[in-house]
Formats: sequence, C-alpha cells, structure tokens
Amino acid sequence: MSQISLKNLYSLIPEPVIVNLESMENYFRSVNILKLVLKWKVHLSVILGITLLFSVVFSGKHFIPPRYKSFAIAYPSNVAPYSDESETEQMLQIMQSASIRDSVVNRFNLIGHYGIDTLNALWRSTLYYEYGKNIRINKTPYEAVMIEVLDTDPILARDIINGILDAYNLKVRSLHNNKFEEVVAMYKRHLDRKKIKIDSIENRMLKLGVEYGLVPGYDEQSREVMRGVLKTSGGNVNSPEVARLRKSLEEKGGEIVYLVSLLQADALVYSDYQKEYDIAQMNLDRQFSYVNLVTSPDIPDKKATPVRWIIVAGSLLSVLLLSILTIGILENASLKVSFRKSSKQ
Repeated sequence: MSQISLKNLYSLIPEPVIVNLESMENYFRSVNILKLVLKWKVHLSVILGITLLFSVVFSGKHFIPPRYKSFAIAYPSNVAPYSDESETEQMLQIMQSASIRDSVVNRFNLIGHYGIDTLNALWRSTLYYEYGKNIRINKTPYEAVMIEVLDTDPILARDIINGILDAYNLKVRSLHNNKFEEVVAMYKRHLDRKKIKIDSIENRMLKLGVEYGLVPGYDEQSREVMRGVLKTSGGNVNSPEVARLRKSLEEKGGEIVYLVSLLQADALVYSDYQKEYDIAQMNLDRQFSYVNLVTSPDIPDKKATPVRWIIVAGSLLSVLLLSILTIGILENASLKVSFRKSSKQ
C-alpha cells in the first residue's frame, strides 16, 4: 500500500522543462525592440516620412541622371591564337588594350562627354576610371565576348559599342598586315635575288650563243655536227661551219649543258616563290571582318540606373536601423540617469 502511494506521488511531480537561455534572451530583446518602436512610433513615422520624401526627390533624374545600357555579344573570326590563349581570350585582350581605349576616347570625345578637366594633373586617371566604370568587356560562360556600355545618352551607348568593334577590326587587320608585309617583303627579296641569278645565266648563255654559236638546244646541235662530220646529212655540207661548231661544242658544250640545267632548276624555284608571293599578296590585300556578331547593339529605350525603389528601400531601412539604434542609446542613457537618481534617494 505504501509502495503504491509512493509511485503515485512520483507521478504527480512534473517533468523538468529545458529552457534555451539564448532563445529566451533573443526573445526578450525582440520584445524590447518592439516596445521601443511602439513607444517612439510617432517620431519614427515622421523620420521615415521625411526620409521617403527626400529619397524619392533625390533619386529623380534632376539629381541622378538616368543611364542607359546597350550591349553586344560577339565571337572572334578569321584569327589564330598567338600562344596558349583561346581566340576569345585573344579578342578580349585586344578589346581591353590601351590602343582600343584611346581610339574610342578620341572618336567619341569622351573627355568632354565625361566632363573631365584636362588641366587637372590626374585627368588621365579620372578618364580611365570613368571609362572602366561605364564600359565593361567580359567573357561569357559560352566563350563569347560581351560588351556593355552605360551612358546618359542611349544613342551614344550604342555607338560606342560599334566603335569598339570597328577599332577591334582595324587593330587585328593592322596586326595581320604587319606580319603579311614581312612575308611579302621576304618573298620579294627571294624573287629579286633569284631573278638576278636567272638573268646572269641567260646573259652567259646569250654570250655563248653570240661568240660560239651555241644555243640551248645542245643535243640538236650535236646531232647536226655529227651528221656534218660523218657526211650523212645529204646535200652540201658547210665544212668550215661544222668544224667551228665542233670546236665550240668541245670547248663550251659542257658549260652550256650546265647552264641549261641550272636555268631550269632556278626557273622552277622562281615559280614556287612567285606562287607563295602571290598568296602573301592576297593575304595582305584581304579585307576580312574579324567579328561574328551574335547580338547587335541596340538603342536602349529603358534606363538601367538608377533603380529608384532600391534607393528608396535602402534609405528607409538604413534610417530605420539608425533611428532604432539612436533610440536605444537614448533609452539606455535615460535608464542610467533614473537609476542614479533612485540610488541617491
């Protein structure tokens, strides 16, 4: 009986409650903040109202000029990498080069457009900062190049992209032409040297023909001389002429054979050089486009910045947090003053 009573007694004891002190502390803090907001709601409403008004006014176009964004996506074309980089990386590097930047700056007078004072010692750094802030050239995940331009003038934003593409084409063409000019000049030197050698061979052969009566048809001449010597050609044989040709063939026959073979070999080499020279000239003369434009730049009709609701929301949130922090400091100071007064009493 006593055991049953003891068990019943134990069953009446409630189970221990596990309290998360951190959660309770956060809860009381939230409650305190809510109380502060309710206590100062009128002041906060006025402050937020004034903030809303100012943020709407100062985010307008009279204070922050709207900027428009135009963009283009392009792939490289008719180019070959110089080292381990891809064609896209090469295109990106050229578009980000100083020569392209300076070309665009001069073509569109960006110094005046950005309102940069050239009398300032740091005007060039300011110009490059504005250029980098408003003009972005990056590689896409699909190995293309995207050009983005932000500007207060939507037409100029579009034109700057076209200007970058034009400057890129001219730059690549200039780089290629410099190399092709070197190739053309190389083959031209080879052709000139080979032409001089061929001319010297022909002059020597001409001299042999004039002085010794030898012509490039050495085999035919030899046959005719042998007929004259053996008197098998029929008719009257010009014996003195046969004797003269025989003597010339004996003295200079080997040379004329050598000159003929040398002339033929040099003529083949000259012909090969001429083909390569023509190809190099064709490459030098080509007017290729080095851009495959996937997305052409358009004139934007909607501003990209500023986004007014972000400015307004950010202003309201920051002012609200700052106001609550200030109210908390004031309330804490007030409690300390009250505590000191009560402790003195």
